[in-house]
Amino acid sequence: MHTNGQVRPLAAPRRPSPFQSSDKIQSGVEGLSGRKVLIVDDDRATLFAVRSALAPLGYRFYEAMDGSQALSALRQHRPDLILMDVQMPGLGGVEVCRIVKANQGETAFGFIPVILMTARPRADKIEALELGADDFLIKPIDVLELSARVKSMLRLKVLQDALRENNRELHRANKELDKKRQELLALARTDTLTGLYNRRYLEERLSVEFARSYRYRVPLSCLMLDVDHFKRINDAYGHPFGDRVLMEVAKATKEMLRDVDLVARYGGEELIALLPETGPRQALRVGERVRERIAALQMVHQAQDGSEKVVGCTASIGVATFPAPGIGTAEDLLRAADDCLYLAKGAGRNQVRQHDG
Repeated sequence: MHTNGQVRPLAAPRRPSPFQSSDKIQSGVEGLSGRKVLIVDDDRATLFAVRSALAPLGYRFYEAMDGSQALSALRQHRPDLILMDVQMPGLGGVEVCRIVKANQGETAFGFIPVILMTARPRADKIEALELGADDFLIKPIDVLELSARVKSMLRLKVLQDALRENNRELHRANKELDKKRQELLALARTDTLTGLYNRRYLEERLSVEFARSYRYRVPLSCLMLDVDHFKRINDAYGHPFGDRVLMEVAKATKEMLRDVDLVARYGGEELIALLPETGPRQALRVGERVRERIAALQMVHQAQDGSEKVVGCTASIGVATFPAPGIGTAEDLLRAADDCLYLAKGAGRNQVRQHDG
């Protein structure tokens, strides 16, 4: 935009100039050298004068003569500051400012301060500030004021960039901390041998699931499982093989359950499964499927002499469901399932017995 006033011209070579010798201009620029400044004006004389006035400060400059060129330069060079005339042919400074401020996200331009320049102070200034311009200069432009405002905006840019990077670091640290917390939480909840939940977490979930079942009057079933003759397996084949049997039984049991069900190692060779919103008939069918799956397991034991033997195992299972007569608490539900487990053991093992109230 051509104006009646002119930017204060750069002093002629070898003549003293305020922006070349002034301590005021040189002070406070530490750390800003090399910052990228995009100057946008359709008046070449203004482009030259502004660039010349700021040249002693060590900035890197890019120029554009209209809004379209400014947006192209913005995308290509990602300047740290935009010095832009308000009125230009085609896309004006106010419109470009609106675009820049509407695209300050992490995936767009980010924060780029905008200083608008105009010869019509009042109307343009109000509109520009309402659109988010960071500062304003009135033509003819005073060199000292130009330098001070540019330095101020670049310092703001440096602070914003540092804040953004700190936020990124904080976000990464929080994600890593949350990951570690989840890992520790999983360790605290998990039985290290079988990978199932441990007894402590089972008791926490049982309390929650029972309260939900009681409140909404939906059934909650419990399966208590014990590997038959597990001591004999340990004695005959050794504890490492016994551990393998437990892992295979745990895996087989989990495969027969839904994602919403919870299975945990209760202690020794005992497992417990909680089946939310599962009635007595469904629970009995699940218990039978689990029993059949475990009975089908075939594990190969290799002796020290190299000989191999196929070893199978079975399990006895007790099933109880709330609501039912005699079951009024979470402890009652566990006790009923445990009683049924011992009935299955006493009846010959490899069986499922259900609480009938």
